[in-house]
Order: sequence, then C-alpha cells, then structure tokens
Amino acid sequence: MFTGIITHIGTITQKTPTTLTLQIPPDLHRKLVLGTSVAVNGICLTVTTLNQPNLFTMSYMPETAQKTNMQYLQENDLINLELSVTTETLLAGHLVQGHIDGVSQILDIQQAGNSWVFSFSLDEKFATYLVSKGSVAVNGISLTVIDAADTRFTVGIISHTWNHTMLHTASIGDYVNLEVDILAKYVEKMIAHFTTKKNKQA
Repeated sequence: MFTGIITHIGTITQKTPTTLTLQIPPDLHRKLVLGTSVAVNGICLTVTTLNQPNLFTMSYMPETAQKTNMQYLQENDLINLELSVTTETLLAGHLVQGHIDGVSQILDIQQAGNSWVFSFSLDEKFATYLVSKGSVAVNGISLTVIDAADTRFTVGIISHTWNHTMLHTASIGDYVNLEVDILAKYVEKMIAHFTTKKNKQA
C-alpha cells in the first residue's frame, strides 16, 4: 500500500522484457532490502537485486508490460518512486495500491501561474470513478481531479509536484499509468450487491 506522495526519482539504466534496473539516490538505496515493495510510476514492484553503486533491479510480468506504460519506457527515462507505507507514514495523499487500472495519454499541458494543468484521456469504463475534487493516482502521484468527463479529465500540478516528480519531463502524447480510487470501487460493488439483493426480494 502507498499514499501517492513521491519521495524520490530514479533513472532507468537498463530495461529488458522482464526486468527494470534503476539508479536511485543513496538515501533511498540504504532503505532497500531484497523483497521490498516499491511503487515505480505507480506500479507495485518487488526488489529482486541490489546493485552497487545505488542501483536496484525489479522483475515484472508480461501482463504488467501490456497493461501499464512500462511498454513505453526507455533507458534514461525518469521514474517516480515511493516506498510502501509503514505505521509511521503520514497519509498525505490517498490510499494507492500500486495496481494499475489502465493507461492514459497526456492531451494537453498548460502553465497557469506557478502551477500546471494537465489534461488526460480516459477510458469510459473508468469515468464513473472520477469526480471533481476526488483523488486519482497518475504515475503513482496522488492528484486531485479538477474536472472529469466520460473520455478525459484534468488535474492541477503545484510547483513542488512539478519539480519533485517526473512530470516536468512529460510531453503531450506521453502515456501515464492510471489508478482510480479503490474506495470508489468498493462503493460501486456494495451498491450493486444491495441493489441485486433488493431486486431478488421484490
């Protein structure tokens, strides 16, 4: 489990069809052990190899490559990183599982004073989970939705998030990972369950 607050940025040094190796800051490398869960652009992956200096490797499945933006990543790309939560972690963002729902494309980037407004494409099957002022994870970043329609949504990016995530390297047309709020999924399922049960009793 994660909170969507990016703590570090890594750089891809090697990518194979099944593994990803990143160079990371020394303070993060010291916290890692084999088996550690790390959100990599929002994808929950497991540390399989610790390399020196300041490198680590993770394995991923073909399904991960197909259903996330892993398929588009290249060497030297910057990657958002977050360690899994502990009992002492502040829930400064929202509950993020690291289970990607789909991929969205950046449609527009507009600077507005000291912030930026990003517009993303949206698969209609996820539209019901996004609401204005609600939460969404984009490349693992906990963001607040400004507007949401059936096929697109917008978020605002403050300067701190811009400077401390990979978003400052993003361009129109890039693909990002999308994870909708898990609480919205639970609410939807509970409502569907009670509606079905009520209809059967009628």
